[in-house]
Formats: sequence, C-alpha cells, structure tokens
Amino acid sequence: MGDRRIGVDVGGTFTDVTLSLDGELVTAKVPSTEDQSEGVIAGIEKACDAADIDPETVSEFSHAMTVSVNALLEENGAKTALVTTDGFRDVLEIGRQDRPSLYDLSAEKPTPLVPRRRRFEVSERTTTDGVEQPVNEDEVRSIAEQLREIDIESVAVSLLHAYAHPENESQVAEILRDELDVPVSASHEVLAEFREYERTSTTAVDAYVRPAIDHYVSRLTDRARELGVPQPRIMQANGGITDADTVRRNAVTTVLSGPAAGVVGAGSMAADEQDGLVTFDMGGTSSDVSLVRDGEAERTTEGVINERPIKTPMVDVETVGAGGGSIAWVDAGGALRIGPRSAGADPGPACYGKGGTEPTVTDANLVLGYIGESTSLGGELSLDSDAAYDALADLADEAGFDGPVEAARGVYRVANANMTRAIRSVTVERGYDPRKFELAAFGGAGPMHAVSIADSLDIDRVVIPRASGVLSAYGLLAADEKRDAVRTYQRSLDAVDPEDVDTVYEELSEELLAEVSDREAATVRYSADFRYAGQSFELTVDVDRPFDTADARERFAEAHESAYGYRADESVDLVNCRVTTTVERSAPPVKYTAEGDPQKGPREAVFADEVRETPVYERAKLQPQDSIDGPAIVEGDESTIVIPPAWNVRVRDDGTLTAAVSDT
Repeated sequence: MGDRRIGVDVGGTFTDVTLSLDGELVTAKVPSTEDQSEGVIAGIEKACDAADIDPETVSEFSHAMTVSVNALLEENGAKTALVTTDGFRDVLEIGRQDRPSLYDLSAEKPTPLVPRRRRFEVSERTTTDGVEQPVNEDEVRSIAEQLREIDIESVAVSLLHAYAHPENESQVAEILRDELDVPVSASHEVLAEFREYERTSTTAVDAYVRPAIDHYVSRLTDRARELGVPQPRIMQANGGITDADTVRRNAVTTVLSGPAAGVVGAGSMAADEQDGLVTFDMGGTSSDVSLVRDGEAERTTEGVINERPIKTPMVDVETVGAGGGSIAWVDAGGALRIGPRSAGADPGPACYGKGGTEPTVTDANLVLGYIGESTSLGGELSLDSDAAYDALADLADEAGFDGPVEAARGVYRVANANMTRAIRSVTVERGYDPRKFELAAFGGAGPMHAVSIADSLDIDRVVIPRASGVLSAYGLLAADEKRDAVRTYQRSLDAVDPEDVDTVYEELSEELLAEVSDREAATVRYSADFRYAGQSFELTVDVDRPFDTADARERFAEAHESAYGYRADESVDLVNCRVTTTVERSAPPVKYTAEGDPQKGPREAVFADEVRETPVYERAKLQPQDSIDGPAIVEGDESTIVIPPAWNVRVRDDGTLTAAVSDT
C-alpha cells in the first residue's frame, strides 16, 4: 500500500489538502467552513476521490488550523478566570506600563482577555529562593466555589515566581482541577520562564483558547475515525508536529500553526543553490513572510497576536492583513486602504457570486486580467466578472479613480506595498539585504503578486514551488516532530556551576524524551538565553553538553556582535535554559511528469498601465526546462503565476518554477 500521507491546512478562505501517494502528489482545495472540521473532512474526501483511493488506506494525517488565532482575533474564546498571587490581580492590565503609540493621546491598550471581575487572588508568597507562605486550601476551595457560580469555562493560574518554585501553584491547580470540571492552565506547565506579565499573558491565552482547541480536536478526531483516517497530528507554531493530546494540554503552541507549516514547506521544496529564502505566503485573509537561512526557518521565542504577548517557541513570521479576500476601502482622508477586514469564505469576494459586494484584492486581479473569467478557483469555484467590475466601479466612484480598471490597479499596488513593507521588516530592518535572498512565493494568491514585489525590492529571483497554492499543506508532510521546553536559571556566568546547568538540561530533556514517538530516533538540541549584565533583552545561543562557561561566553559574544555590531567587556548572565527534541522526517519523494500542450490561448491583462494581449499557460503541462518570457500568465488549480515584462520563468526538473530578470 506504500507511504500515504495527507496534510490539511485550514485558511481563512480555502482549506488546502495534499496527498502523497507512491511518489505522486495529489492536491485539492475546498471552501473553509465555519466548523473547520467539516471542510477538513470534505477536503480529505476530495483528495482521496481524485487519487481513487479509500481514505482507510491513508497512513498518516497531519493538520494545521486557525482555531486558536481566530479565537484571539475575534475575541470569542472561553469565559476564563485568572487565579494569581495576592496583590498581582492587575498584571494583565498594567502590562509593561508602556503606551501602544507614544504620541497618540487617544491610544488604548487592548481589553484583557480576563476582565477584573474574573481575576482572583490567593494568599501565598513564593520568592526565587523558595516558598515563604504556603497555600491555604480552604481559600482556594472558596475561590473554586465562586468560579462554579459564574459558570467559568477555563482557568489560568499564574502565581508569583512559580517558574522557579512551582509547589504553591501546583497545589492551587490540583485543587481547582478536583473541584471544577473545566481545564486549568498552570503557568509553570505552560511557560516556566520569568517575567510576570509575559508569563501570565501566555498562560491566560492558553486557558482562553484551550476549550476551543480541545473541542475542535476531539470533534476532528471523531470524524477522522469515522472516515477511517488516522488520528490527526497537529502543527505547532515552532514548525514541528505533535500528537493531538499534547496540543490539548498546550493549546497556546497552536498559534500561527498554518504559517509555520508554509515556511517548512517552502524550505523543503523551494530550496535550490541559495543559502536564504524570503518566504511569502499570501492566502485569502492575510500575507505571512519569514526567513529561511542555512536551510532552517528563523525562530523566535515570543510573538504578539492582537496586541497580546505570547512567549512560546515559534517560527518568526510577520503577518499583514492583505490577502486575496482583503477588502479595499477609502479612509477619512481619501486614501485607498487594503484590509485588515476580509470577505472570508462566505460571502467571499464579489466575484465568488455568493452575495459579496465589497471590492477585494481577488476582484482587482480578475478585473486586471490576471485571473481569467473562466478560471475556476480550487478547481471548482467559478467566477462572476460582472460582480467584480461592479464592486470596483463603486470603489472608483468613492476614491476618485477613472473607472474600475484604474481602481483595480490601485488596489493591486497598495496590496503590494503592504506586503513589501512586511518583507522589509524581516530583512532590511534586521540587517539583511533582501537582494541576497530568493523570494519563495506560495499560497492561493502569492504567485500572482510575488514577481512585482520582488521587482520593487530588487530581488532578482523568485521561486514558485510545485503545489504552491497548497504549500502549507505540503509542509505538513515534510515537518519533523518537535517539542520544546524552557526553564529560567538566572545566574552570572562567573557564578554558574556547570554541573547544575547540566542537571537542568538533563531534567528538561528527560521530560521531552518521555513524550516523543521514537526515543531512539530523537535528537536533542540545547540552547540558552544570555545577556550582558544590565541588559533587559536576551539572545538565544546553542550550547553543548557538558556545559562550558568559557565556550558559552564566546558563543554569546559572537552572536551579539553579529546581531548588534559589537561585543562588550561586561559580565554575561545566563537567563534561561532551553531544550528542543526533534524526530526527523523526510519529505515524501514527489515525481514530476507533464504532457500535452501547455498553451491555453491569450487574454487581455494590464501591465505597466497598458492593456496587453497576454499568453496563458497551463502549469500542469509545462515540461522540465521549458522557458517562458513575460508578460505571461501560468494557471494552476490552486494558484496563478503572473510574469510581468522583462522577466523570464523556467521549469525545474521537480516542477518548481524559477522566475528571474530576463537577460534580453
């Protein structure tokens, strides 16, 4: 029966599916559904039908979702309570005491996920040296009774210095678990790391999304079982997959699940001779950009979603609200804006013919001729060009453009400008020259905009992987199994006992290795957060075992010099110990074959303010080593590639398209 892996990524507009079948790659797209599991099962059935196989013969099912991110963005997560140390009830509200916008007198901080009336204090005290005041069990049971009376759906517990000494917090969490039939997230289990605000915020986020994740994963598992496919393995923000039970316990690790899968897919399929890739994933709701350097995705240990800090290992992704379904609008000053509001999957862009009337980026691409009137998105969704023209005509009247085509050009340019800024933020603003990178474009709309964006950044090479429209789903087939753990161990390196550090690493690695699917195949990576004494930020640096202070100091100095241009003659602090376990998996081999005439006939499209008769090609019929000069359009079931004048595209042996500035 062979190795049959299936990967499903849920986006804001479409649910993408890839099926690896004995060297063949079968893809499918279906509209995303309100209950995401319905679209997932529909996508699996569609892919299996296309491959003419029984779903019960699938050997592995991996999944990326947007449940947790949607709950945070739409603020419709669980009714959550917070239990914290006496005197620290308002940590979520106080935050870092900084202003969201320094010179904006009307700027407001986001509303806390847990309102003050649902934040409770316990009389306990723990310092970095140990427990000074134990927990009063009767007091905790009284809090549990109050939580029961207000129908709490989830509880976050974050006590002072529980990262160092979790005894009190463990006791509070266990009492609440005994007394209440709701999930309880304890900070030392979610994030055993110092900094009260970030630790409390991350724990509150975990509790806020945990019921939704648990409900969704349970429902999806049941439906998968009914269909006969294996239990889903879930993509985490760190770019690795894990089992469903793990994400039920650590729901916060699922934030940015889909974008992480896309970066993994780009790194595994788009890599050529270059050392670096800028990954550009443009879907229906947003665009995500990231870096892959030396074959590895850039990672970070913290992020912000909807103005709320989350500290968990994650692929470093910059997101802007500019996707195919992003709505174009005119602000109070008369300027054209794109997003962040999206038409979503229902009703979707006006051209979907499902009742949408507001102009979107997809409507603009249709009016410009980049998408053909006869194109069927996802292989099945036909388009209504009249509706797109009407929507852009209304925008033209409001913004003062000379007709719908001029308005469409404006939408296309503003969307590209938004995405160009995002790419600059992960390259130029971090000291990288974008001209030294290739741009890897994917997502349903990414290849339509990528070459124009590359042109504006002086990037001379764009890679469009095979299955670019569903690359995040392909990334699920290639992703390693990965788990992370962290523990604060704050000492000056001059005072560190290497044996104590090794003990911390041993304990963390044993915790992770006890949960991996194949202990013998797992590799363990050790790293630590360092800073110069007096600094308020850290750099994460790989370290070896046994721990060596002189080697660690030199590695940190090199990393600091690389990041900031200098090294200092100052004492170095060790702040956090980190461990990552990885069970490597190889991407499934995929053969590329093509036959037939790829030419589909020309259509009119707008390039450089001029309507031009443009040749159109069918991507699935392009032969290896074929070469196409722009202007041209290459259509596939999942995405469309737009090649402007002065650019050329070639087909690699694996079906990947490489666009470069034309030699002529």
